Amino acid sequence: MARSFTSSLNLELGNKLKRLVSEQLHDEALRLYKQKIHPLGTNGFTSILPSVIKACSFQKEPFLINEQLHCLCLKSGADRDTVVSNSLISMYVKLSNTFSARKVFDEMFQRDTVSYCSIVNCYCQDGLLCEAVKLVKEMYFYGFVPKSELVASLLALCTRVGRCSKVARMLHALFLVDERMQGSVLLSTALVDMYLKFDDPATAFYVFDRMEVKNEVSWTAMISGCVANRNYEMGIGLFLAMQRENLRPNRVTVMSILPACIELGSGLRLVKEIHGFSFRNGFDSDDRLTAALVTMFCRCGNVRLARLLFEESKVRDVVMWSSMIGGYAEAGGDCSEAMNLLSQMREEGTEPNSVTLLAAVSACTNSASLSFASRIHSYILKCGFMSNIVLANALIDMYAKCGSLLAARKVFYQLSEKDVVSWSSMINAYGLHGHGSEALEIFQGMIKSGEKADAMAFLAVLSACNHAGLVEEAQTIFTEAGKTNRMSLTLEHYACYINLLGRSGKIDDALEAVKNMPMDPSARIWSSLLSACEIHDRRDVAHEIIANELIKSEPDNPANYVLLSKIHTESGNCYGAEEVRRAMQRRGLNKCYGFSKVDLLKFTGYKIINNISDTGKAFLIILITDIFLGYHSESGWETLLEIVMEHYGLEVEQSTITIFICLVPVVMDACVKLWLFKFLPRLSPRVSNIFQEMKRH
Repeated sequence: MARSFTSSLNLELGNKLKRLVSEQLHDEALRLYKQKIHPLGTNGFTSILPSVIKACSFQKEPFLINEQLHCLCLKSGADRDTVVSNSLISMYVKLSNTFSARKVFDEMFQRDTVSYCSIVNCYCQDGLLCEAVKLVKEMYFYGFVPKSELVASLLALCTRVGRCSKVARMLHALFLVDERMQGSVLLSTALVDMYLKFDDPATAFYVFDRMEVKNEVSWTAMISGCVANRNYEMGIGLFLAMQRENLRPNRVTVMSILPACIELGSGLRLVKEIHGFSFRNGFDSDDRLTAALVTMFCRCGNVRLARLLFEESKVRDVVMWSSMIGGYAEAGGDCSEAMNLLSQMREEGTEPNSVTLLAAVSACTNSASLSFASRIHSYILKCGFMSNIVLANALIDMYAKCGSLLAARKVFYQLSEKDVVSWSSMINAYGLHGHGSEALEIFQGMIKSGEKADAMAFLAVLSACNHAGLVEEAQTIFTEAGKTNRMSLTLEHYACYINLLGRSGKIDDALEAVKNMPMDPSARIWSSLLSACEIHDRRDVAHEIIANELIKSEPDNPANYVLLSKIHTESGNCYGAEEVRRAMQRRGLNKCYGFSKVDLLKFTGYKIINNISDTGKAFLIILITDIFLGYHSESGWETLLEIVMEHYGLEVEQSTITIFICLVPVVMDACVKLWLFKFLPRLSPRVSNIFQEMKRH
């Protein structure tokens, strides 16, 4: 027969167990219960059961012992005690066992506010908004008042599931009507956060302004909401107003205001001020804040300050390394330094994750370095990250922009699963290299595979058609995209399509597309149309319609005035050209100078071209001049190569063709000047004659 333990022993062991639980020594508390309390019997042990159940809630593998405790409560009749039943519900809530928690709740003899709050929190945890609201109504029916923390949890759930119109406003009305909830800073802050996330800043400000007490969390919610809604100046203003109210921003506040500093004109100055504020208030020891500052300095273009901050940080975890490597990618793609950091990271014992590798891939993409691209690809394969679809898609884009279409295609076809980004990246790769027909085949393959094309996929295939001059195909795709209800055409779609029509000489069709746009045309659209009118000798349209619209949409861009002046001059309207130049002078605008840089495989252009044969040099000059003068502009690069080689009877080595492909994205006029004046006098008479013949054409 089980022994009943004396009251003195009960009190001593019970107090010891409660003390262990309060000190979060849950394993020792359970060990004490198993070894010394449970063998004494069940008489008089109800008072310590809530503590034992709480200790059980924090076990890593509690499933056996929690069932044993629940059975013990049922056998001893302790489940009739409301406190014990509430403890059982809380335990099952922490273990994410909604079914068992609801079963205990339904079988309770007497419920209180804690019972309802526990089960409602359980439903909130599982995202079951309707069930949670029903229980809140039942609480009021039985005369219980929900705690403000519970209503705040319901508001957070409304934000998570995206239902604001009815439930959230009902909860707000409940807060206004029930005087017992008024004055709750937590609940008011939850309302502010909810309305800002539902893009209703007016109501959020209404609630915020009427708060009697505002703490750091309230101000932080308001600031982060404004920044998330791209109201950056308002976010900065609230940050300053918070300090005028004698409230010091905390680390979370500082991190939430950093993105606003970047978007404003004086970004670097503001980031420096935030850095100084963090240092003065002792926030510089926070690793996450330091990582955010590193990223922001890089986004402002000041990699030196970011690197200095990185070197001074005491703890360099994977987040800090990823921020610095990503910073080099943000700042323009210093690929060599990013790869050196990746190597240093591994040497110091920190293994990169997918975010780190994605930053390194981005740096390689921006630098267009094929050698670095191959290195990072090899490392990704070695570490087994190729199953990461985001990394694989980034590799496709990287190889395409580094000039290796073959490698991009290989990565694409090796993917076990492809998403819409994978297809779009491959379409864009083919388009970038002038293979419009292949890009269309990939697009059709995506449709046949059951993948639904999104806005980016349609933009990629339109861009590919634009590069290759496939006008009819682009018109069909554009019409199809317009009929798709699930996707609305953006300004980028129209800009690409109108540019294609203009380049192909379909000026009237392009103007019709502009008239049918659901949004206002951008300056880029008018500029491309104006250039098309110049190429195809449609100066009447250029003067009457496009030029005026271009100047209106972008009045402070000197390039627009220069282009318009050029059109007036070529049409013989010297007075009009002079008027355009005077307009520039009145606005204080000056013509911007263009700069070009050629950097191939870390060698200068001279060193590379010196190793090419004379025929190869002539081939490069012909191709680049061909592009510069606008010949064969509607053909892909591969077609252009074949035309020139066949017409002049040239046999060119593969290395020269590869160099030409790498030079395509570079500004070509600088290349023409470089090679014409540097290498043409040195060519053999035969090659010089070839070039002179090309000029006569």
